[in-house]
Amino acid sequence: MTRRRRRLWIAFGLVLFLAISFELARWLTLENLERTQILALLTAEARGQTSVMLSDLHGCDANCRANVRTDARTLKRPGAVLILAYNSATAYSLSSTTGLTRVAWKSTRRLLPVVQCVTVQRKGNVVSGLTLTLLRVSLPLHPTTADC
Repeated sequence: MTRRRRRLWIAFGLVLFLAISFELARWLTLENLERTQILALLTAEARGQTSVMLSDLHGCDANCRANVRTDARTLKRPGAVLILAYNSATAYSLSSTTGLTRVAWKSTRRLLPVVQCVTVQRKGNVVSGLTLTLLRVSLPLHPTTADC
């Protein structure tokens, strides 16, 4: 193999590695985005900000809006929101999917946790890119409830 051909193969391998690394980073970043959006929703909920919660949820029907109002009123509490447990059904999805994310959270000024489910929708695929949308949030579940 000539020196020139070897350099071309090395350059090709480097470009391929960088392209795969970029796509992988973009895909993994979506996991952080989901957690960040859910944390923002829960923070608005803990502050009693119904309008902020409704703007974070897309396609929220009448039942969903009623749950949001109830959550904002009954779960309002002082302090910062801390996520204690997080289990996403859409985590690391390679294509479009909709699923429930179970979140256990608490306020820094309250001892007891709150467990809720958030419906998350991902659209697209790894190659063209995925988008993330929060659809609805549940009323509080009993803390020992395993599933949404």
